[in-house]
Amino acid sequence: MAAFQYIALNDKGREEKGTLEADSSRQARQILRDKGLSPLTVDVTREEKASNNFLTNLLKPSLSVRELALVTRQLATLIAAGLPVEEAILAVSKQSENPKTQAMLAALRSKVMEGYSLANSLAEYPRAFPNLYRATVAAGEAAGHLDLVLNRLADFTESQHESRQRIQQAMVYPVILFVLTLAILAGLLGYVVPDIVKVFADTGQELPGLTIFIISLSDFVVNWGAVIVVLVIMLLVGAQRALQVPSIRLVWDRRLLHIWLVGKLSRGMNTAQFSSTLAILSASGVPLVDAMKISGQVLSNTWLQQKVSEATIKVSEGTSLHVALEQSGYFPPMMLHMIASGESSGELDEMLVRVSHHMQQDVEMIMGVLLSLFGPFMLLMMGGGVFVIVMAILLPIINLNQLVG
Repeated sequence: MAAFQYIALNDKGREEKGTLEADSSRQARQILRDKGLSPLTVDVTREEKASNNFLTNLLKPSLSVRELALVTRQLATLIAAGLPVEEAILAVSKQSENPKTQAMLAALRSKVMEGYSLANSLAEYPRAFPNLYRATVAAGEAAGHLDLVLNRLADFTESQHESRQRIQQAMVYPVILFVLTLAILAGLLGYVVPDIVKVFADTGQELPGLTIFIISLSDFVVNWGAVIVVLVIMLLVGAQRALQVPSIRLVWDRRLLHIWLVGKLSRGMNTAQFSSTLAILSASGVPLVDAMKISGQVLSNTWLQQKVSEATIKVSEGTSLHVALEQSGYFPPMMLHMIASGESSGELDEMLVRVSHHMQQDVEMIMGVLLSLFGPFMLLMMGGGVFVIVMAILLPIINLNQLVG
C-alpha cells in the first residue's frame, strides 16, 4: 500500500486535507467517497515519490528533537500495549498535528506493511531518524524488545534535549551582557567623548595622558569602527568556510583541545556525548565495535572522531575498551576506571550508563562554573570601561579647577 495526500470537499463545501493509504489512487478516491467527501486531488506523497539520492535526502522532512522524543515515546507506549508496529505508527500519525510529520509517518507505515523492518523503513528518512536511532531500533527488533529500546531512545533524546536547553538558557544572560557592554562602550566612545573633546579643545589646556588616549581611541572608533565591524564579519565567514575543509578542521579541532578552559569544556562535551551514545547502543544490544563506530560519528570534534576510530580498530583486534580509549590520551581517568570496572565485572552496559550520567554532570558543572564567572567578568569589564572614560573626562576638569583656584 502507498500513502496519498488528498484535498477533498466535505458535505458543507469546505476543503479538507490529509493523508490516507490505498493500493492505488483510484482506491483512495473511492475511500474518500465512502467517507462522504468529494476528492479534488489525490497524489502520492512526496516521500513515496522520492528517490534515494543526496539532493532528495536534503529535501526530505526532518523532526525536531522534541518531536522525535514525542513520536518515540508514543510508539514505545503503543507497542508495549500490544499493538502491531504498523498500527502504532498509524495511531501516532493521527495524533500528530504537523501535516509533514503525518505524511512521513504514513509513508513509513506503507514501507512496514510492504514487509520492511522498522529500522530499514526509518533509513528512508535520515534527516528525521539519525544513524544512532536506526541502529538502536534494529538492535531492538533483532532482540525482540522494541518497546524497551524505544523507551530508552525516548529517555536519551529527552535527556539530550533538556541538557542542550539548559546550556542555551544559561548562555542567554552572558551573551546579552556582552552585547550590551560592547554597545555601551562603543556609544560612549563614538558619541559622548567627541562632544566633550570640543569643549577641551576650546580651552587650549594641556590634557592628561589618559584623556589623550581616550580621545585617540574615540577617533579610531569613529573613523574605523564600521570598517572593523565589516572585517570581523568577513573574518568570521572566512573562518567558517575554512573549517569546512577537512584538513584545516582537523588541525583546528586538535589545537582546540589544548586551549585553557575551552579545551577542557570541548573534551568534556565530546566525551559525554560519546559515553551516552555508547551506553544506549550497548544497552540495546548493538555489538560494541558497531556501537563505537556510531558513537564516534556523533562527536563534533574531528580529532576525537579520528581517535575513536583508532580505538575502534584496536577493540576489533581484541584490545579491551578501556585500554583502547586510554591509549588515545583524551578520555578522563574516572571514565576509564569505571569502564575497566564494568569490563572486569561483566556489567559493562550498566557501567556505561553510569559513566554517561557522570560525564553529563561533569560537563554541566564546568558550564555552570564558566557561566557564573563570565557574568561578573563582563560587569567588571563594562564598569571598568565606563570608569576609565569618566575619569578621562573628569581629569581635565579637575586640572582646570586647580588652575583657576
